[in-house]
Amino acid sequence: MENKIQELTDKIYREGVEKGNEEAQRLVSEAQAQAEKLIEDAKKQAESILAEAKKSADELNENTKSELKLFAGQAVNALKTEVANLLTNQTVEETVKGFTADKEFLYKFILALAEKWSAHEPIEISVKDADSLKKYFTAKAKALLDKGVTINQVNGMKMLFSISPADGSYKVNFGEEEFENYFKEFLRPQLVKMLF
Repeated sequence: MENKIQELTDKIYREGVEKGNEEAQRLVSEAQAQAEKLIEDAKKQAESILAEAKKSADELNENTKSELKLFAGQAVNALKTEVANLLTNQTVEETVKGFTADKEFLYKFILALAEKWSAHEPIEISVKDADSLKKYFTAKAKALLDKGVTINQVNGMKMLFSISPADGSYKVNFGEEEFENYFKEFLRPQLVKMLF
């Protein structure tokens, strides 16, 4: 009888161990499958995040390039306008001062203007010799540039730009700091708007 109890105990033990091993194997397999699925999902999510980040970085890069190009153009145009205004103002001021200084010539001009005045017709002042007038103002502008021109302010921003004669042409000089600050003034508001 003792043998039968031992056999029965061994049989129950073996069956329990086999069932335990099978259950353990099943749990390990399920855990491995879940781990592989989690790893695969994490890889997909990481790839998606990387793709979105690359897309955003590319868009930001393109936007920044186009903004820089736009603002560089605006900065150059503002400087050109400032140079043109400076030359125009100095050339015209000097000419008008000379014109008004000659009282007799001014008197004759006003008299000629008044003679042409008519109540029913507008006054039209035409230049008979436009080419000589153009040459005159070109020479005045050249004379100003030959002396050298310094610009201390562009669009309300303090700068130090100078235009001076060099090798039969003119050279625009500016300090690195002024140039950097000039572009920062144009770029900062747009970059802040774009980033935030």
